[in-house]
Amino acid sequence: MTSTPPAPKTDDVSHDLVRLLRRLADDGGESGLTLAEIRDRLDERAYGLLILLLSIPCLVPGLYGVPQVVGLVIIVIAAQLLLGREEPWLPGWMLRLRARQSWLNAMADFSEQRLGWIDRLSRPRLLMFSTGFGERLAAVFMILATLTIVLPLTNTIPSVALALLAVGLIQRDGLFVLGGCAIATAWIGLLSAVGVGLLIGADWALRLLPGAA
Repeated sequence: MTSTPPAPKTDDVSHDLVRLLRRLADDGGESGLTLAEIRDRLDERAYGLLILLLSIPCLVPGLYGVPQVVGLVIIVIAAQLLLGREEPWLPGWMLRLRARQSWLNAMADFSEQRLGWIDRLSRPRLLMFSTGFGERLAAVFMILATLTIVLPLTNTIPSVALALLAVGLIQRDGLFVLGGCAIATAWIGLLSAVGVGLLIGADWALRLLPGAA
């Protein structure tokens, strides 16, 4: 008697992201969910889903405090994706961080009002940019975008880049990954230009001071 070999694991990309976020909010109860509990509810797309969940609160313009803490977690997760780790690992103190129920509800409400287009438009395509080397490339841009999130009052645009990159990995949509890379590149270029302009302006002002004196 021969046993039937197990069916190969399929790469399921049919995620309904809005429904997933609502389910997390419903599961939170009054006490909310720890990051460990959220991670345990995710599937093979844990990297993309975790980063998407963490990037949503950072989309709020001018938010200070939350992006700085969340950004550290995103960098830790993206670095592991860059190194090729199959599943994300987080230190105990991060896993014990708790998302309050009010935050989970607000996140689910926001996704239902603003993110429904993701499920309608995303689909597997341009797989070279969302699998293998493409995942590593996305991780690099995630880290670069997150480094700008931790700066005060600069969280919204890089968070959009993060959300697009995360969706691209979740849905295996290389077009979303490329969109996220483009936004991250443009934003980093703008900040760099502003920084260089400030340095040149400061140097010019310092050169004028002796003459004015």
